[in-house]
Amino acid sequence: MITDTPKRRGRPPRQPRDNPDTRDALIRCGVAILTEQGFVATGIDGVLKQVGVPKGSFYHYFDSKEAFGQAVMERYAGYFSAKLDRWLLDETTPPLQRIEHFMQDAMAGMARHAFRRGCLVGNLCQEVTILPASYRELLQAILHSWEQRLAACLQRAADRGDIAADADCKRLAELFWIGWEGAVQRARIVQSDAPMALFGQEFLARLPR
Repeated sequence: MITDTPKRRGRPPRQPRDNPDTRDALIRCGVAILTEQGFVATGIDGVLKQVGVPKGSFYHYFDSKEAFGQAVMERYAGYFSAKLDRWLLDETTPPLQRIEHFMQDAMAGMARHAFRRGCLVGNLCQEVTILPASYRELLQAILHSWEQRLAACLQRAADRGDIAADADCKRLAELFWIGWEGAVQRARIVQSDAPMALFGQEFLARLPR
């Protein structure tokens, strides 16, 4: 006599393979994890465990770990660019104050996560020599996009007379992101936003007038 196979007990997967939101859940989890630790240290098994899907689901949506990392970077880049636009394009606020507001928001975000999370792009830049070659170009494109946004805000400040009219806004924007990423990493080490606050204050104070 054929009997029905008993159903397995226990909690069902939170994100079954055929769920259309599975890919999005994997990417969101990847963003959260990679802001805390590097790409090399992030195992696929850890991501799958947090999302609650079998390993087959991962390779259903991503050809490889490299492709997954690219999707995570693109998601983070979109999120961060939107954040920058929200602050740097605020026409109700003077340009230099917009930059200050962005930094204050970033410091609040670091504190909210107890300084465990940093900048995903900054984390990956530290590992760039051991990452897939395709990541270098993507990281450069993301940073260039951020520099362009900040340079435009600084140019607006120059047009208003808040900084010198002949200020090299492109160069200043490059300088900002080099220093800011370092300040974020230092903040994680000392578990305080003091390095970020120091860099931000000095950057704004030393702009050409």
